[in-house]
Amino acid sequence: MKISFVGSGNVAWHLAQAFEDAGHWICEVYSRDTQKARQLASFLYDTNIQPDLNFSESEAEVIVIAVSDDAIETILERIVLPEGVILVHTSGTRSLAEFQNLVEIYSDVYVHTGVFYPLQTFTKGIEMDYKALPLCVESKSELIENKLIQLAQSVSDNVNRMDSDERFILHVAAVFASNFTNYLLTVSHDMLDREQLSFDLLKPLIQTTIYKAMLSNDPALGQTGPARRGDWKTTARHLEYLQETNEDWTDIYRVLTDKIRNFYISK
Repeated sequence: MKISFVGSGNVAWHLAQAFEDAGHWICEVYSRDTQKARQLASFLYDTNIQPDLNFSESEAEVIVIAVSDDAIETILERIVLPEGVILVHTSGTRSLAEFQNLVEIYSDVYVHTGVFYPLQTFTKGIEMDYKALPLCVESKSELIENKLIQLAQSVSDNVNRMDSDERFILHVAAVFASNFTNYLLTVSHDMLDREQLSFDLLKPLIQTTIYKAMLSNDPALGQTGPARRGDWKTTARHLEYLQETNEDWTDIYRVLTDKIRNFYISK
């Protein structure tokens, strides 16, 4: 397929290369920062830098809006589209109905709409196995949804039809699994750094913890630690140290300890 991108951030950087690796042609890339568009295009075979949001003469069959949620409406206000193109966003939280409504308000021509949501944390320059990448696809039109499914299947073996409500819940769960987990790792790093201890000491534990969770259908079965065991002498000593060190860390520790304790009591 012929595909163009609006946006040149982490999602566009990975999806564009994944599509090209699967045999698709990335026609154009647009970015507010032309230099970033050039950087992305430099990793692709034959891609033009789109100077503005006038795509009316584009050959693209699919235009992917890969920008932050807050920027989607701003893009739709300004973009000029070729009639009949499939326009998709990559957001985990923006509903298809909301997206469709905005397109109908701002577009002077009829276009198809859909969602092409990759469930992953992306960073430029870090390679990943696209065949394992969960891709969540949605369109109001069965014909268009099937086209997006075919596009997704050319990239990944993990393709899912998913409506906006399901995708939103998945996104919330992903925040817990990824963003909150990473923040807790940041706290662990800063705690050790404060005491001039190496974060590398924790890496085998972190790897094993994640590995165990991925092996099981229920991560609760692998829960360990003082809160799970009811070792309140240890948790009291931990809290004593934290109260002398950092109030935020104390609050996090207390909340999570209580949640773990109450979760297993209720079991």
